[in-house]
Amino acid sequence: MKEYTFREVIAQAMSEEMRKDDTIYLMGEEVAEYNGAYKASKGMLDEFGPKRVIDTPIAELGFTGIAIGSAMNGNRPIVEYMTFNFSLVGIDQIISNAAKIRQMSGGQWNCPIVFRGPTASAGQLGATHSQALESWYANIPGLKVVVPSNPYDAKGLLKTAIQDNDPVIFMESEQMYGDKMEIPEEEYYIPLGKADIKREGTDVTLVSFGKIMKLAIQAAEDLAKEGISVEVIDLRTVRPIDYDTVLESVKKTNRMVVLEEAWPLGSIATELTYMVQQKAFDYLDAPIKRITTPDAPAPYSAPLFAEWFPKLEKVKEELRKALYIKA
Repeated sequence: MKEYTFREVIAQAMSEEMRKDDTIYLMGEEVAEYNGAYKASKGMLDEFGPKRVIDTPIAELGFTGIAIGSAMNGNRPIVEYMTFNFSLVGIDQIISNAAKIRQMSGGQWNCPIVFRGPTASAGQLGATHSQALESWYANIPGLKVVVPSNPYDAKGLLKTAIQDNDPVIFMESEQMYGDKMEIPEEEYYIPLGKADIKREGTDVTLVSFGKIMKLAIQAAEDLAKEGISVEVIDLRTVRPIDYDTVLESVKKTNRMVVLEEAWPLGSIATELTYMVQQKAFDYLDAPIKRITTPDAPAPYSAPLFAEWFPKLEKVKEELRKALYIKA
């Protein structure tokens, strides 16, 4: 075991797969000469050369379409967006072509491609650069959507995503690239669509994913000092969602809180709430609670942003409310 940062394991995952298969290549803005906007492709140009690590113009619509056409013709591209907010420029290609070509061609073509880059907020980047778009992409049949919360999961999930024969949206965070974790030296893969119980508990189930998992785990650790046992589930993949793991946990704890950095309408939390009340209603001892950002664009002002983003105390408060414990 050796400690690596999130950005280092992203480069490791891509490089390990590219050494096995010369149809895999990386393209995006500044991925080559600059070693990646977040240094998540450091050293890859030196190893693989400019035909497999390709700097693109600032033209997401163009290079997204090129990559999708390439995937349909036998390659396995990895497309890096400097932020998934910029993927909106190429979203027609992703939704109308990559996600649908297998079905619309009657299985004659598939599209083995990974779109990766950071999602959601990263501090004072303004409303247009701080959008959590996971539920947008998760709403599209034909796409798989992965949102890892730590370096170990990120490496195993990305390697699996690269080998997948369908398009995968792989969402990271600027605020996680420096996170460190011990990573095995031996190769490993993590299956898509399988949640992970990060902390076992008996009193209430707390479900989350992505960088906000840090709040979930911290809240569980704090409440343990109060004698409250919180089971923490990391979805890891939001399409497909591992409903079974969530349902089994709720059947044990009889309560659920969902923590998500996203707007409330049409969120992953909304989908989970529906499925749990549909399939485990008789096990619930309290209404399901969700914690999201307010239904408003992210503010630029630091004090306003601090109010907009879910707080640790808010998470603990909602967990106590699910247990009918008054503050």
